[in-house]
Amino acid sequence: MTRHPTLAALAADLEAGRTTARKLVEDCLARIADPAGEGARAFIHVDRDAALQAADAMDKLRAAKAAPSPFAGIPISIKDLFDIKGQVTRAGSRALDDNPPADSDAPAVARLRRAGFVVIGRSNMTEFAYSGIGINPHYGTPKAAYRRNVGYVPGGSSSGAAVSVADGMAHAGLGTDTGGSCRIPAAFNGIVGYKPSQYRVPRDGAVPLSFSLDSIGPLARSVECCATLDAILADQPVGPLIARPLKGMRIAVPTTVALDDLDAAVTAAFERALKTLASHGAIIEKIEVPEFAEVGPLGAKGGFAAAESYAWHRYLIVAQGDVYDPRVRERILRGETQSAADYVDLVNARKSLIARASARLAPYDAVAMPTTAIAAPTIAELADDKAFTKANLLTLRNCTLINMIDGCAISLPCHQDGEPPIGLMLAGVNGTDREIFEVAAGMEAVIRG
Repeated sequence: MTRHPTLAALAADLEAGRTTARKLVEDCLARIADPAGEGARAFIHVDRDAALQAADAMDKLRAAKAAPSPFAGIPISIKDLFDIKGQVTRAGSRALDDNPPADSDAPAVARLRRAGFVVIGRSNMTEFAYSGIGINPHYGTPKAAYRRNVGYVPGGSSSGAAVSVADGMAHAGLGTDTGGSCRIPAAFNGIVGYKPSQYRVPRDGAVPLSFSLDSIGPLARSVECCATLDAILADQPVGPLIARPLKGMRIAVPTTVALDDLDAAVTAAFERALKTLASHGAIIEKIEVPEFAEVGPLGAKGGFAAAESYAWHRYLIVAQGDVYDPRVRERILRGETQSAADYVDLVNARKSLIARASARLAPYDAVAMPTTAIAAPTIAELADDKAFTKANLLTLRNCTLINMIDGCAISLPCHQDGEPPIGLMLAGVNGTDREIFEVAAGMEAVIRG
């Protein structure tokens, strides 16, 4: 896989005059337009003219020593879930085709623009963000970056975002994460994906899946890239990221649920990563986390995603249900059978879950587990509904554990060159975002060998 530059490297090149925003945008547009590539499936809409105009504007500002940030002029993809002024937000669906264009940018988009990032286009996604696989029957399914001639799923729901970054069609992507939708596609494409503590980034202007679980985060090429974008999205200063030393670091590995039913590739990569971390002085502690065993049963009737998505979709699905991806429609309709009492029970159970899990995990520097229980399956093998459902559950499971305890988490590549892309997830309790970035920065280079 081609190694594309990080945001810091691009910023340095822009500052030194080794490149221009115009050239960066033109290169990304050329990759998107390449008929041999995945641009036609990774993007739902490409804003060529506006991107070039924005790039020229950033080059003029930089020449005048007035660039809004060191990252001004760097192209970024925006998941089709977000409002962009003057564009229709379709959320990867055809059911919203007749909606009016947005009259303003979503706050997350506006903050990226304020820093000078150039919006290159709207990235493809699972319809209404309702799957960890990334298949979209309306706009096509972009193939993951690994062994593209075979055709592996890209991971969802931020599928196009991950492929755009892995292929150099954008240098970062804005995504959302309800049960892994930033981390899963990052893992399947060999890049980094981050799910912040939910409160950090406003979710206004983004089509919701589950307002209890939705978070807004970045997909990029390094831990530092994600930390930079997270700070911008959270409207905080961008500061230097200081990697924590591995020696003496306490890492909890949950033996409850998170290590069940792992496939061979995931097991091998994860165990190798833990062994490497231990050899550098990290203290690996395998612990039981009984709270994780409660998460699956809480979703038995569809959980928060079904209940809250049904509330949002209930009129649209009556009017346009035949337009929906049948797999998505079926999952949303599970919310129809949940009662108000069911939902209240769910809210109360989660409140207790968060308190108990947070107390249990707080003493550790991070919690480590595989991002997904399986490596990416092929697109072809998931044509069967039963195979799709099984793969989707195994793909979402570990990431969902963290959303349900209201934590933060990052997925780092831990495979070696030539192996299927595998993600190592590092997680922390709510509000420990900076600490998780520092821990991840200390591990990043080591776990790839």
